[in-house]
Amino acid sequence: MRVEIWSDIACPWCYVGKARFEKALAAFPHRDEVEVVHRSFELDPGRAKDDVQPVITMLTRKYGMSRAQAEAGEDNLGAQAAAEGLDYRTRGRDHGSTFDLHRLLHLAKDHGRQERLLDLMYRANFAEERSLFAEGDERLVELAVEAGLDAEAARAVLADPGAYADEVRADEHEAAQLGANGVPFFVLDRTYGVSGAQPAEVFTRALTQAYGERSPLTPVDSGGADACGPDDCAVPGR
Repeated sequence: MRVEIWSDIACPWCYVGKARFEKALAAFPHRDEVEVVHRSFELDPGRAKDDVQPVITMLTRKYGMSRAQAEAGEDNLGAQAAAEGLDYRTRGRDHGSTFDLHRLLHLAKDHGRQERLLDLMYRANFAEERSLFAEGDERLVELAVEAGLDAEAARAVLADPGAYADEVRADEHEAAQLGANGVPFFVLDRTYGVSGAQPAEVFTRALTQAYGERSPLTPVDSGGADACGPDDCAVPGR
């Protein structure tokens, strides 16, 4: 069975949702028969590569929040992440274009290192003090090497804006065709769709249903889900 996950490295609910899904998958009796594939989705596809700003500033400008609302939202997200055993810096993070990150993830997929690189990117973006966006391409090369990729291969991809660009756009086009207007978005064996960072028990139910059934894509649970979309990232209690 194949599980496809559309996500963006800039999306905090994708970070949390991945942990919740993995908790469900670890307890799934047929987990060794499940192939997980990560797909690209940019929440801010029009952002220029050099347009980097603090997350709190981005939230206030893009979504019209007050600074207090933005900080409260980050605090709530930090608490949600901590509940899943994840580190999350609620202050001092940057926001920027994720297009190059997705291109590198496609390179990593070709070499069987996609999952490892995605985890490193999430950690770098949400948990580490160094900026994932402000230090230039060499910061991304460092992560690629840590994931087991060749440094020169990573530099070559980053130096060529067309490298893996079609693959990123194809993922995003497919997400639109499937009706995904926010992330994380999980598609199980092209049978069931799960939208948002659902509790682990929702993923358990979806895995069980999808493993034993074949039918057109059916939403398992999408009402009130924690997710990021073009207009906002849902934050509990905001």
